Amino acid sequence: MSYGFKIMVEGDYACFTRPEFKVERVSYDVPTPGALEGMLKSIYWKPAIRYVIDKIIVFQPIEFANVRRNEVKNKVLYSEMKNQMYGKGGDPCIYASENRSQRATMLLKNVKYGVEFHFEMTGLQSEEDDTESKHFNILKRRLEKGQCFRTPCLGCSEFPVKRIEMVAEFDEKLISERVLDMGDVDLGFMSYRVDFQDGGIPVNKDWENPEFSDQATTVYYRPHMVKGIIDVKKYREELLC
Repeated sequence: MSYGFKIMVEGDYACFTRPEFKVERVSYDVPTPGALEGMLKSIYWKPAIRYVIDKIIVFQPIEFANVRRNEVKNKVLYSEMKNQMYGKGGDPCIYASENRSQRATMLLKNVKYGVEFHFEMTGLQSEEDDTESKHFNILKRRLEKGQCFRTPCLGCSEFPVKRIEMVAEFDEKLISERVLDMGDVDLGFMSYRVDFQDGGIPVNKDWENPEFSDQATTVYYRPHMVKGIIDVKKYREELLC
Protein backbone atom coordinates (compact mmCIF):
# COMPACT_ATOMS: atom_id res chain seq x y z
CA MET A 1 0.00 0.00 0.00
CA SER A 2 3.03 2.32 0.19
CA TYR A 3 2.92 2.39 -3.61
CA GLY A 4 -0.64 3.63 -3.99
CA PHE A 5 -2.07 6.30 -6.27
CA LYS A 6 -5.13 8.53 -6.43
CA ILE A 7 -6.39 9.68 -9.81
CA MET A 8 -9.34 11.64 -11.17
CA VAL A 9 -10.95 10.22 -14.32
CA GLU A 10 -13.44 12.02 -16.57
CA GLY A 11 -15.29 11.05 -19.71
CA ASP A 12 -18.25 12.04 -21.86
CA TYR A 13 -19.60 8.49 -21.92
CA ALA A 14 -18.97 5.14 -20.23
CA CYS A 15 -20.40 1.64 -20.42
CA PHE A 16 -19.58 -0.99 -17.79
CA THR A 17 -21.57 -3.81 -19.31
CA ARG A 18 -23.74 -6.10 -17.22
CA PRO A 19 -22.94 -9.71 -18.20
CA GLU A 20 -26.54 -10.85 -17.74
CA PHE A 21 -27.55 -8.93 -20.88
CA LYS A 22 -26.32 -10.88 -23.90
CA VAL A 23 -27.08 -8.74 -26.94
CA GLU A 24 -28.22 -5.29 -25.87
CA ARG A 25 -25.57 -3.62 -23.72
CA VAL A 26 -26.70 -2.15 -20.40
CA SER A 27 -24.21 -0.42 -18.11
CA TYR A 28 -23.85 -0.79 -14.37
CA ASP A 29 -24.50 2.40 -12.41
CA VAL A 30 -20.83 2.62 -11.41
CA PRO A 31 -17.49 1.31 -12.73
CA THR A 32 -16.38 -2.24 -12.07
CA PRO A 33 -12.89 -2.74 -10.59
CA GLY A 34 -12.00 -4.95 -13.57
CA ALA A 35 -12.80 -2.16 -16.04
CA LEU A 36 -10.64 0.29 -14.09
CA GLU A 37 -7.79 -2.22 -13.97
CA GLY A 38 -8.00 -2.46 -17.76
CA MET A 39 -7.91 1.33 -18.03
CA LEU A 40 -4.73 1.43 -15.93
CA LYS A 41 -3.11 -1.27 -18.04
CA SER A 42 -3.54 1.02 -21.05
CA ILE A 43 -1.24 3.48 -19.28
CA TYR A 44 1.40 1.06 -18.00
CA TRP A 45 1.48 -2.70 -17.80
CA LYS A 46 4.08 -5.39 -17.14
CA PRO A 47 3.56 -9.06 -16.21
CA ALA A 48 5.51 -8.32 -13.03
CA ILE A 49 2.75 -6.13 -11.54
CA ARG A 50 -0.97 -6.45 -10.83
CA TYR A 51 -3.30 -3.51 -10.19
CA VAL A 52 -5.69 -3.56 -7.22
CA ILE A 53 -8.54 -1.06 -6.94
CA ASP A 54 -9.14 0.10 -3.34
CA LYS A 55 -11.73 2.87 -3.58
CA ILE A 56 -14.05 4.42 -6.17
CA ILE A 57 -15.70 7.82 -5.71
CA VAL A 58 -18.62 8.87 -7.91
CA PHE A 59 -18.56 12.67 -8.26
CA GLN A 60 -21.19 13.27 -10.94
CA PRO A 61 -24.90 12.33 -10.85
CA ILE A 62 -25.60 8.90 -12.34
CA GLU A 63 -27.26 9.65 -15.67
CA PHE A 64 -28.06 7.27 -18.51
CA ALA A 65 -28.49 7.73 -22.24
CA ASN A 66 -29.76 5.31 -24.88
CA VAL A 67 -28.08 4.97 -28.27
CA ARG A 68 -28.50 2.57 -31.17
CA ARG A 69 -25.44 1.62 -33.18
CA ASN A 70 -24.60 -0.41 -36.26
CA GLU A 71 -22.19 -3.22 -35.41
CA VAL A 72 -20.88 -6.28 -37.23
CA LYS A 73 -21.75 -9.78 -36.04
CA ASN A 74 -18.48 -11.50 -36.99
CA LYS A 75 -14.76 -10.86 -36.65
CA VAL A 76 -11.87 -11.46 -39.04
CA LEU A 77 -10.61 -15.03 -38.87
CA TYR A 78 -6.96 -15.49 -37.97
CA SER A 79 -6.76 -18.39 -40.42
CA GLU A 80 -7.87 -16.13 -43.29
CA MET A 81 -5.22 -13.55 -42.43
CA LYS A 82 -2.53 -16.21 -42.15
CA ASN A 83 -3.48 -17.71 -45.54
CA GLN A 84 -3.21 -14.33 -47.23
CA MET A 85 0.14 -13.62 -45.56
CA TYR A 86 1.58 -16.80 -47.06
CA GLY A 87 -0.02 -16.33 -50.48
CA LYS A 88 -2.57 -19.11 -50.07
CA GLY A 89 -5.60 -17.00 -50.83
CA GLY A 90 -7.92 -16.09 -48.03
CA ASP A 91 -10.20 -13.09 -47.60
CA PRO A 92 -9.53 -11.35 -44.26
CA CYS A 93 -12.33 -8.86 -44.70
CA ILE A 94 -15.68 -8.16 -43.10
CA TYR A 95 -18.35 -6.77 -45.38
CA ALA A 96 -20.53 -4.50 -43.27
CA SER A 97 -23.49 -4.78 -45.63
CA GLU A 98 -23.61 -8.54 -45.05
CA ASN A 99 -22.80 -8.60 -41.32
CA ARG A 100 -24.52 -5.46 -40.05
CA SER A 101 -26.43 -5.77 -36.80
CA GLN A 102 -28.19 -2.89 -35.07
CA ARG A 103 -27.93 -2.98 -31.28
CA ALA A 104 -29.01 -0.70 -28.49
CA THR A 105 -26.77 0.46 -25.65
CA MET A 106 -27.80 2.00 -22.34
CA LEU A 107 -24.72 3.95 -21.27
CA LEU A 108 -23.60 6.47 -18.67
CA LYS A 109 -22.94 10.09 -19.62
CA ASN A 110 -20.86 12.93 -18.15
CA VAL A 111 -18.93 10.71 -15.73
CA LYS A 112 -16.28 11.75 -13.22
CA TYR A 113 -14.65 9.27 -10.84
CA GLY A 114 -11.97 9.26 -8.20
CA VAL A 115 -9.98 6.02 -8.20
CA GLU A 116 -7.62 4.95 -5.44
CA PHE A 117 -5.44 1.94 -6.27
CA HIS A 118 -2.13 0.25 -5.68
CA PHE A 119 -0.15 -2.45 -7.42
CA GLU A 120 1.37 -5.71 -6.23
CA MET A 121 4.33 -7.68 -7.54
CA THR A 122 3.41 -10.96 -9.25
CA GLY A 123 6.89 -12.40 -9.74
CA LEU A 124 6.09 -13.16 -13.40
CA GLN A 125 8.80 -12.50 -16.00
CA SER A 126 10.70 -10.46 -13.46
CA GLU A 127 14.06 -8.88 -14.31
CA GLU A 128 17.02 -8.56 -11.99
CA ASP A 129 16.34 -4.88 -11.34
CA ASP A 130 12.58 -5.37 -10.86
CA THR A 131 11.55 -3.51 -7.72
CA GLU A 132 8.35 -1.88 -6.53
CA SER A 133 10.00 1.54 -6.58
CA LYS A 134 11.02 1.08 -10.23
CA HIS A 135 7.46 0.41 -11.37
CA PHE A 136 6.12 3.13 -9.07
CA ASN A 137 8.35 5.76 -10.64
CA ILE A 138 7.54 4.68 -14.20
CA LEU A 139 3.79 4.72 -13.56
CA LYS A 140 4.00 8.06 -11.71
CA ARG A 141 5.89 9.63 -14.60
CA ARG A 142 3.44 8.33 -17.19
CA LEU A 143 0.45 9.59 -15.19
CA GLU A 144 2.03 13.03 -14.77
CA LYS A 145 2.81 13.32 -18.50
CA GLY A 146 -0.46 11.81 -19.71
CA GLN A 147 1.33 8.98 -21.50
CA CYS A 148 -0.27 5.71 -22.60
CA PHE A 149 0.44 3.01 -25.17
CA ARG A 150 -3.22 2.69 -26.13
CA THR A 151 -6.16 4.99 -25.48
CA PRO A 152 -7.59 4.41 -21.97
CA CYS A 153 -11.33 3.80 -22.12
CA LEU A 154 -14.28 3.64 -19.76
CA GLY A 155 -15.60 0.12 -20.21
CA CYS A 156 -15.76 0.05 -24.02
CA SER A 157 -13.15 1.23 -26.52
CA GLU A 158 -15.74 3.54 -28.11
CA PHE A 159 -15.79 5.64 -24.92
CA PRO A 160 -12.27 7.04 -24.37
CA VAL A 161 -11.19 8.77 -21.18
CA LYS A 162 -11.24 12.55 -21.61
CA ARG A 163 -8.92 13.36 -18.72
CA ILE A 164 -6.81 11.53 -16.14
CA GLU A 165 -5.17 13.55 -13.38
CA MET A 166 -3.11 12.32 -10.44
CA VAL A 167 -4.03 13.98 -7.14
CA ALA A 168 -2.69 13.95 -3.60
CA GLU A 169 -6.16 13.75 -2.03
CA PHE A 170 -9.75 13.65 -3.23
CA ASP A 171 -11.86 16.75 -2.63
CA GLU A 172 -15.07 15.10 -1.43
CA LYS A 173 -16.77 18.50 -1.37
CA LEU A 174 -17.00 18.18 -5.15
CA ILE A 175 -19.33 15.17 -4.92
CA SER A 176 -22.70 16.11 -6.42
CA GLU A 177 -25.56 16.84 -4.02
CA ARG A 178 -27.69 14.36 -5.95
CA VAL A 179 -25.15 11.63 -5.23
CA LEU A 180 -24.87 12.59 -1.55
CA ASP A 181 -28.65 12.52 -1.20
CA MET A 182 -28.68 8.88 -2.33
CA GLY A 183 -27.14 7.91 1.01
CA ASP A 184 -26.28 4.22 1.38
CA VAL A 185 -27.02 2.41 -1.89
CA ASP A 186 -26.84 -1.38 -2.18
CA LEU A 187 -25.46 -1.85 -5.70
CA GLY A 188 -26.34 -5.55 -5.74
CA PHE A 189 -24.11 -8.25 -7.15
CA MET A 190 -21.66 -6.68 -9.58
CA SER A 191 -18.89 -8.06 -11.71
CA TYR A 192 -15.58 -7.54 -9.92
CA ARG A 193 -13.33 -8.77 -12.72
CA VAL A 194 -12.75 -11.66 -15.11
CA ASP A 195 -10.16 -14.20 -13.88
CA PHE A 196 -8.39 -16.16 -16.62
CA GLN A 197 -7.39 -19.71 -15.78
CA ASP A 198 -3.86 -19.26 -17.12
CA GLY A 199 -3.16 -16.68 -14.39
CA GLY A 200 -1.33 -14.48 -16.89
CA ILE A 201 1.22 -17.19 -17.70
CA PRO A 202 1.49 -18.34 -21.35
CA VAL A 203 0.15 -21.86 -21.71
CA ASN A 204 3.04 -22.64 -24.08
CA LYS A 205 5.57 -21.31 -21.50
CA ASP A 206 7.06 -19.06 -24.19
CA TRP A 207 7.13 -15.35 -23.29
CA GLU A 208 8.62 -14.46 -26.70
CA ASN A 209 5.65 -15.93 -28.58
CA PRO A 210 3.02 -16.31 -25.86
CA GLU A 211 -0.25 -18.19 -26.22
CA PHE A 212 -2.84 -17.55 -23.54
CA SER A 213 -5.97 -19.47 -22.55
CA ASP A 214 -9.42 -18.07 -23.29
CA GLN A 215 -10.94 -19.97 -20.35
CA ALA A 216 -12.14 -17.52 -17.73
CA THR A 217 -14.51 -17.08 -14.81
CA THR A 218 -16.34 -13.89 -13.80
CA VAL A 219 -15.90 -12.99 -10.14
CA TYR A 220 -18.67 -11.01 -8.40
CA TYR A 221 -18.95 -8.87 -5.29
CA ARG A 222 -21.73 -6.92 -3.59
CA PRO A 223 -20.64 -3.37 -2.76
CA HIS A 224 -22.46 -0.44 -1.22
CA MET A 225 -22.03 3.16 -2.34
CA VAL A 226 -22.17 5.38 0.73
CA LYS A 227 -22.55 9.08 -0.15
CA GLY A 228 -20.78 8.47 -3.44
CA ILE A 229 -17.92 6.39 -2.02
CA ILE A 230 -17.41 2.68 -2.76
CA ASP A 231 -14.89 1.08 -0.40
CA VAL A 232 -13.81 -1.71 -2.77
CA LYS A 233 -11.18 -2.98 -0.32
CA LYS A 234 -13.90 -3.66 2.27
CA TYR A 235 -16.13 -5.70 -0.04
CA ARG A 236 -13.27 -7.50 -1.80
CA GLU A 237 -13.18 -9.96 1.11
CA GLU A 238 -16.49 -11.50 -0.06
CA LEU A 239 -15.78 -12.31 -3.71
CA LEU A 240 -18.03 -14.91 -5.32
CA CYS A 241 -17.66 -16.96 -8.51
